[in-house]
Amino acid sequence: MKILHLSDTHSQHHKLKKLPDADIIIHSGDVSFAGSESEIVDFIEWFCHLPYRYKIFIAGNHDNFLYAANIDGLPENCFYLCNSKIEIEDKTFYGNPLFMEDIISGEYEDNINKIPSGIDVLITHQPPHTILDLSGNINYGSQELLEKVLEIQPKYHLFGHIHDAYGMEEHGNTTFINSSVLDANYNLTNKPSFFKY
Repeated sequence: MKILHLSDTHSQHHKLKKLPDADIIIHSGDVSFAGSESEIVDFIEWFCHLPYRYKIFIAGNHDNFLYAANIDGLPENCFYLCNSKIEIEDKTFYGNPLFMEDIISGEYEDNINKIPSGIDVLITHQPPHTILDLSGNINYGSQELLEKVLEIQPKYHLFGHIHDAYGMEEHGNTTFINSSVLDANYNLTNKPSFFKY
């Protein structure tokens, strides 16, 4: 199974040209810049028409419209994961979004604690603490998320959020990938990550 992962396009998705072939494309949030309905709809229309067998996306902290939106009518091969999972070719994918409303209410930590075991590919927007989360000498990752990942040990943990922490690291049984395609100045500088599972 070939997987293409990207994150943090911030409404610059139309600039992405000649994306590599893959079986699955995954976007781990911040599809928009201002979080408006028009931005989200434009992204979904673009994403759903990409020539991949399966497509998965989650929401990031910029994607406010998705907080209360009811996402219906997606093609049968396109999935919006919001604290939910999907099984594709015997692999389980789980998506955990990052909404500011959930952080303020404390529900974000509750949702992290509800991530089940048996996940092959965990998709979050925020990184785990101290793993590809460093910006300006500050670690912006979640300690609760780190503890959950160490507990359930997915094969892959895909995320973004911290633009200048782009990269890939292996810790134990898990490969961690930050695929923020924009740099800290919102310039399109990084390539989506490609890997085989």
